[in-house]
Amino acid sequence: MDLGLSGRTAAVAAASSGLGLAAAKALAREGVTVAICGRRQARIDEAVAEVGEGAIGVVADVSTPDGATDFVAQATAALGQVDILVANAGGPPSGTFASTPLEAYIPALQLNLLSTVAMCQAAVPPMADRRWGRVVAITSASARQPIPTLILSNTARAGATGFLKTLALEIAEHGVTVNSVQPGIHATARFRQLHGHDPDDIAAVAENIPVRTVGQAEDFGRVVAFLCSTSARFLTGAAIPVDGGASRGLQ
Repeated sequence: MDLGLSGRTAAVAAASSGLGLAAAKALAREGVTVAICGRRQARIDEAVAEVGEGAIGVVADVSTPDGATDFVAQATAALGQVDILVANAGGPPSGTFASTPLEAYIPALQLNLLSTVAMCQAAVPPMADRRWGRVVAITSASARQPIPTLILSNTARAGATGFLKTLALEIAEHGVTVNSVQPGIHATARFRQLHGHDPDDIAAVAENIPVRTVGQAEDFGRVVAFLCSTSARFLTGAAIPVDGGASRGLQ
């Protein structure tokens, strides 16, 4: 299926590994010129090689609004324009209400809410002027179904989901779609750090997922690419779980 993206450009944040990298690779396979960012030059160089010819690596830390804005600025300078923004960042520390001090909320909100706002403020107005654009934010299943011990992520990503929905409604008439994807458990490097390669351990994790397997990063990347496609032009304001059916709620 041709997604109609050949010749487009994309800025994919926090894409030196994991689901961000998978999204960048999926877009590149569709003929998109991709700029990715990460905090370490060596890892960015490795990721650029994985994405393929034409990819651009930028050293940027999107954990703060200033860093997020800087990434979009650097990507725009390198690409000429940004047609597609994939907003992404790592997760904050775990904790409960009882164990999490008030001062921990500010950096978590900067990481998983305000960085997305900042990237959108930098990237969306030029998209609207050109009357074509795609924003896809990688959030978390915790925005739909709060996860115990992840109160910071639950709080910040729920806020980001509300922001993205509001932005989608405001910008829809200008040809820009805004959606988020809410990943469940995927076989990323982080997952392997936690569970290793033990088949029994992995099977135990998969047993709690209705499809009885953990997700593959490549499959997740293809979902992101589809949301950026011409075929998805009527899809906006959605928060889509990509979790093998793990979210039990009706919405």
